[in-house]
Amino acid sequence: MNPELLQSLKVYSQFVHPILMWVLFGLTIYAMYLGVQLRRTRSAEGEVKKALLKGRFNIRHHQIGSILLATMVLGTLGGMAATYANSGKLFVNPHLLVGLGMTGMIATSAALTPFMQKGNDAARYAHITLNVILLALFGWQAITGMQIVQNVVNRMTGNT
Repeated sequence: MNPELLQSLKVYSQFVHPILMWVLFGLTIYAMYLGVQLRRTRSAEGEVKKALLKGRFNIRHHQIGSILLATMVLGTLGGMAATYANSGKLFVNPHLLVGLGMTGMIATSAALTPFMQKGNDAARYAHITLNVILLALFGWQAITGMQIVQNVVNRMTGNT
């Protein structure tokens, strides 16, 4: 394979993770919206419940959650791989550690689904709590991630 092409792929691979994570941040907000609507549907009655059921919030929430889980796990691994490929090492910093923790949180949150489907309210509250914390950490990750992207751009342009 062409060495210039490989170098170009190596350089631009550093931007796939941040772009993907911003998309996931937006999807996480949407998943939370769907979860709130699902909760409203569960507690509604009569005509309001009939109208909310038409939104199929349960199916959409599960689908988006599945996409989030898979993409976050792969995005975390991809970000680490791109960092290692470009730097020859991983930088153990709060951004990496929080990202790994978030990956564990979303996996744990998804693992609660069978218990919630059986009506376990403790699992439901744990799921909600984990995801609210996850969303807050995602916001923090977005800020620290953009600082890292700025450092990468500065190194590429020679502005240190």
